[in-house]
Amino acid sequence: MTEANSPLFHIVAATAWEQAVATGEYRPPSLAEQGFVHFSFREQVARTANLLYHEQDGLVVVEFDPARLRAPVVNEDLYDAGEQFPHVYAAIPAAAAVAVHPLHRGPNGRYRF
Repeated sequence: MTEANSPLFHIVAATAWEQAVATGEYRPPSLAEQGFVHFSFREQVARTANLLYHEQDGLVVVEFDPARLRAPVVNEDLYDAGEQFPHVYAAIPAAAAVAVHPLHRGPNGRYRF
Protein backbone atom coordinates (compact mmCIF):
# COMPACT_ATOMS: atom_id res chain seq x y z
CA MET A 1 0.00 0.00 0.00
CA THR A 2 1.30 3.45 -0.89
CA GLU A 3 1.78 5.95 1.92
CA ALA A 4 -0.43 9.01 2.19
CA ASN A 5 2.46 11.40 1.61
CA SER A 6 3.86 9.52 -1.41
CA PRO A 7 4.47 11.61 -4.52
CA LEU A 8 1.68 11.68 -7.08
CA PHE A 9 2.22 11.49 -10.83
CA HIS A 10 0.12 12.80 -13.69
CA ILE A 11 0.62 12.04 -17.38
CA VAL A 12 -0.02 15.04 -19.60
CA ALA A 13 0.96 16.48 -22.98
CA ALA A 14 4.01 18.67 -22.53
CA THR A 15 2.23 21.59 -24.18
CA ALA A 16 -0.75 21.33 -21.80
CA TRP A 17 1.57 21.36 -18.81
CA GLU A 18 3.43 24.40 -20.18
CA GLN A 19 0.08 26.20 -20.41
CA ALA A 20 -0.74 25.23 -16.82
CA VAL A 21 2.57 26.64 -15.63
CA ALA A 22 1.88 29.87 -17.50
CA THR A 23 -1.56 30.25 -15.90
CA GLY A 24 -0.57 28.87 -12.50
CA GLU A 25 -3.30 26.24 -12.45
CA TYR A 26 -3.93 22.90 -14.10
CA ARG A 27 -7.48 21.97 -15.10
CA PRO A 28 -7.48 18.83 -17.26
CA PRO A 29 -10.61 17.82 -19.18
CA SER A 30 -11.33 15.13 -16.58
CA LEU A 31 -12.00 17.81 -13.97
CA ALA A 32 -14.93 19.17 -16.01
CA GLU A 33 -16.07 15.78 -17.32
CA GLN A 34 -15.68 13.59 -14.23
CA GLY A 35 -15.16 16.08 -11.43
CA PHE A 36 -11.62 15.06 -10.52
CA VAL A 37 -8.01 14.87 -11.70
CA HIS A 38 -6.54 11.41 -12.25
CA PHE A 39 -3.15 10.65 -10.71
CA SER A 40 -0.98 7.58 -10.38
CA PHE A 41 1.49 6.33 -7.86
CA ARG A 42 5.01 5.75 -9.21
CA GLU A 43 4.49 2.03 -9.78
CA GLN A 44 1.30 2.71 -11.81
CA VAL A 45 2.70 5.26 -14.29
CA ALA A 46 4.09 3.00 -17.04
CA ARG A 47 1.03 0.75 -17.05
CA THR A 48 -1.32 3.73 -17.17
CA ALA A 49 0.68 5.32 -19.99
CA ASN A 50 0.62 2.15 -22.07
CA LEU A 51 -3.04 1.50 -21.42
CA LEU A 52 -4.43 4.98 -22.02
CA TYR A 53 -1.82 6.91 -24.01
CA HIS A 54 -0.12 4.27 -26.16
CA GLU A 55 -0.85 6.19 -29.38
CA GLN A 56 0.23 9.61 -28.07
CA ASP A 57 3.67 11.17 -28.13
CA GLY A 58 4.97 14.37 -26.53
CA LEU A 59 3.95 13.35 -23.04
CA VAL A 60 5.55 14.16 -19.71
CA VAL A 61 4.95 12.89 -16.21
CA VAL A 62 4.51 15.66 -13.69
CA GLU A 63 5.41 14.75 -10.12
CA PHE A 64 3.42 16.43 -7.36
CA ASP A 65 3.90 16.81 -3.64
CA PRO A 66 0.47 16.03 -2.13
CA ALA A 67 1.19 18.44 0.75
CA ARG A 68 1.21 21.32 -1.76
CA LEU A 69 -2.28 20.58 -3.10
CA ARG A 70 -5.27 22.69 -2.03
CA ALA A 71 -7.61 19.71 -1.88
CA PRO A 72 -7.22 16.28 -0.30
CA VAL A 73 -6.05 13.25 -2.22
CA VAL A 74 -8.67 10.52 -2.36
CA ASN A 75 -7.42 6.98 -3.06
CA GLU A 76 -10.21 4.99 -4.64
CA ASP A 77 -11.04 2.19 -7.03
CA LEU A 78 -13.76 3.79 -9.13
CA TYR A 79 -13.76 1.13 -11.85
CA ASP A 80 -13.72 -2.02 -9.70
CA ALA A 81 -10.26 -2.86 -11.03
CA GLY A 82 -9.01 -4.10 -7.67
CA GLU A 83 -6.53 -1.25 -7.43
CA GLN A 84 -6.74 2.19 -5.92
CA PHE A 85 -5.63 5.30 -7.76
CA PRO A 86 -5.22 8.78 -6.30
CA HIS A 87 -7.73 11.44 -7.36
CA VAL A 88 -8.06 15.12 -6.51
CA TYR A 89 -11.46 16.80 -6.76
CA ALA A 90 -10.16 20.29 -7.55
CA ALA A 91 -7.91 22.22 -9.91
CA ILE A 92 -4.22 21.62 -9.32
CA PRO A 93 -1.88 24.51 -8.53
CA ALA A 94 1.11 24.38 -10.87
CA ALA A 95 3.28 25.24 -7.87
CA ALA A 96 2.47 21.82 -6.39
CA ALA A 97 4.71 20.22 -9.02
CA VAL A 98 8.15 19.22 -7.83
CA ALA A 99 9.48 17.72 -11.08
CA VAL A 100 8.62 17.10 -14.70
CA HIS A 101 9.88 13.79 -16.09
CA PRO A 102 10.11 12.86 -19.76
CA LEU A 103 8.10 9.81 -20.73
CA HIS A 104 10.18 7.59 -23.01
CA ARG A 105 9.40 4.49 -24.99
CA GLY A 106 11.54 1.40 -24.74
CA PRO A 107 12.86 -0.57 -27.75
CA ASN A 108 9.55 -2.43 -27.91
CA GLY A 109 7.63 0.84 -28.32
CA ARG A 110 6.01 0.67 -24.90
CA TYR A 111 6.33 3.47 -22.39
CA ARG A 112 8.61 2.94 -19.42
CA PHE A 113 9.02 5.04 -16.32
